[in-house]
This record gives sequence, C-alpha cells and structure tokens, in this order.
Amino acid sequence: MNLLVKLGGTLLDSSESRDGLARQIAAARNGGHEITVVHGGGKQMTRYLTERGIESTFVGGLRVTTPETVDAVLKVFAGTVNHELVASLNRAGALAVGLSGIDSFLVEAEQMDPALGAVGRVTRSNPALLHLLTGAGYVPVVACVAGDRQGNIYNVNADQMAVACATAFGADQLIFLTDVDGVLDGAKQVRPLLTAAESRQLIADGVATGGMQAKLNAALSALEGGVEQVRIAPGAAPSVLERILGGEELGTKMVVTVGATA
Repeated sequence: MNLLVKLGGTLLDSSESRDGLARQIAAARNGGHEITVVHGGGKQMTRYLTERGIESTFVGGLRVTTPETVDAVLKVFAGTVNHELVASLNRAGALAVGLSGIDSFLVEAEQMDPALGAVGRVTRSNPALLHLLTGAGYVPVVACVAGDRQGNIYNVNADQMAVACATAFGADQLIFLTDVDGVLDGAKQVRPLLTAAESRQLIADGVATGGMQAKLNAALSALEGGVEQVRIAPGAAPSVLERILGGEELGTKMVVTVGATA
C-alpha cells in the first residue's frame, strides 16, 4: 500500500514522541508499505522566531512570511525539524531521506497573496523522486517548503503539502496524525466515518471551524484528487499507525461516499 503520513509539528517537539512515531513508521515500511512522510513545524518556528525577537503574525491561519522569516523557514522546517525526524527514523531502521518541495521540483508553488509575503499556493507536484526513493525502500521525509522555476522559496501549509504529495504519489491512504482525537460533530463526539458531503456540511453548519475546517478542506482536496481515503487521527495514541493499518476505527476516516473504499 502507498501511504502518505503527515505529522503535525507538535508531535515532533519532544524526542520521546518523535522516536515513538519513527518506530511505527519504520515498522510499517518494513511490513511492505511504501511510505512518504510530510511534516509541519509551526510550534518550533514560532519558538525560533520569538527567541530572536521576531513577532509571528498570522492572517487567516497562515504565517506572514517576510524575507527574514523565509530564512527561518529553511533553518527550522527544512533544517532542524526535518533532520531530527530523519535521524529518528534512521535510528528506527527506516532508511529515511530528508527533502523539501524544492528538491527536483517535487512541489512547485506560486505566491498566494502579496500581503502574506512568501506564503505559497501549490501549483503542481512531480512524484518521480518519491517513486524512485520508495521503490528502492527509502522513506522520503518532506518539509513544507516549496519553490518555483525562478528560484523563489515559499512557505507552504503542511496539510496542503501533504495533499499535493499524496495525490501526485498516488497514495492509497493519506493519514493526518494530529493533536486532536478526530473530527467532532455538533455534539462534540468523534465521527468515526465521514463522507465528502458530510464533511462539507460540517463546515457549512459552522461545526468545523479554524484549524479543523482547514484540515477538512485539505482532506476533501485529497479525495477529489484520487486518494481513496483520508484519516484524521490522534498521533499521541499508543501504536496509532499500527492500529489504523490493522483496520481499527481510530480517529475519523473520510471517504468520497460510503462503500467507496474499504
């Protein structure tokens, strides 16, 4: 099975959590799955900037990315966070390779809005490098940084980066491992299964807002792009990846329609 696993930055902020997830990813890879990992790092980025006296400004949930912030994006996302995760995966036996969207035009982007600075909107993804690496038994680990043909560098929302890679890669399943238990309904209960129509209704009714609305929109884009199912699950749950791959209804599974996929 082709898997795209997106790890939220909060889950990577401690070595214990990072190493635990790395062991699970390595076990899945050693079990025969072809896995690509995409990660965020917003918490680490905010801390890095604060330590240097740079205030983080957000518009619509997106970090305004000034020229000095672009430098931090490279140092934190494509540097520290990426390579700490790669080191954890290698220690677990996963043969990980650290990448960003800039590498071999893996993910290309354009400026989303001049008011946001160097925040990028994904325009295309070239999966050749992912297929080359996963086919040889490696685990690509992609930081949420993209580029364009003119050499510009963009800060890209990690969920959107994951969707771009998953759809281009032909992933059978996209798994968002997050710091929430799943998608909640109006009664604040986790929905174990959501169709695309039900997901849109949660957004329209104002039940899914903020970060969850953004994640649902990303998941819907993945389903529209041909990914068979998307899972939003608690990354801190014990053996979360093994349980999901074993068929346990953990978190929220999203499909186009009921019966569209197992």
